[in-house]
Amino acid sequence: MKLKTSLLVSLSFLIFAVSCTKDDSGSGGGGTTTVAAKTMLNEPYGTDPLQKMDIYLPANRSVTSTKVLILIHGGGWTQGDKIDFNVSIDTLKKRLPDYAIFNLNYRLASFGVNLFPTQELDVKAAIEFIYGNRNTYLVSDKFVLLGASAGAHLSLLHAYKYASPVKIKAVVDFFGPTDMVDMYNNPGAYPALTIALLLSGTPTSNAPLYQQSSPINFVNATTCPTIILQGGVDPLVNANTQSLALKTKLTTALVINQYVLYPGGGHGDWDVATYTDAYNKIQAFLTANVQ
Repeated sequence: MKLKTSLLVSLSFLIFAVSCTKDDSGSGGGGTTTVAAKTMLNEPYGTDPLQKMDIYLPANRSVTSTKVLILIHGGGWTQGDKIDFNVSIDTLKKRLPDYAIFNLNYRLASFGVNLFPTQELDVKAAIEFIYGNRNTYLVSDKFVLLGASAGAHLSLLHAYKYASPVKIKAVVDFFGPTDMVDMYNNPGAYPALTIALLLSGTPTSNAPLYQQSSPINFVNATTCPTIILQGGVDPLVNANTQSLALKTKLTTALVINQYVLYPGGGHGDWDVATYTDAYNKIQAFLTANVQ
């Protein structure tokens, strides 16, 4: 399993891909700063050591104008860390200067400990914490989720499943699993046993958890705008039965969506041009759909 390796490689490309494009807004602009930018690392949102997040608050933020971008790392629900996204923080700040960024860690599944839905519940707890402290952070109630791989699965699941305490305005899905039954039945390079261990059984023996952990099952007419970015030769998340299936269901439900397929792309191990295009499209999608 190469989820974490692929993500780290992809983010290494990303820092070069996005650092020299779409950087026309900046953060200074020569104006008067009334509220200073602030960075807060390893801030707890729960009692477990892994329930922490890095927070990047922009200057001149306010509870009416400052949107929230929450990053959720990948790693097959069993590995990975928020530092996987560190290389993209500065470029995200430049592309989305009116956003506060919250980069999450969550408890990882391992040897029968912290099995699903632990990760789902941690994301929910973090979002509730951020929402409850938005007046302290000086951020609005316009929340966007961005995840990669397992982090995209968690982003989609929360965005589609929960409307309280805040309805997510948009979600960015980098090659995330959407149908856990299909992940088990058609595992590709991802062992079915890993899915069975994570979800405490098979789709037959634990059908309710498979149903409740599949974002595709929660799509309806009120689902938030979604942009899906997928590699055509991804060995871990099938482009057709996962990402394209989600796009089809979103379109049928008349949900705003964009499906971006990179035919030669694997599981995030994309080249600079591909990542540049992906982040150009994300920036445009969020600008159009998060007001």
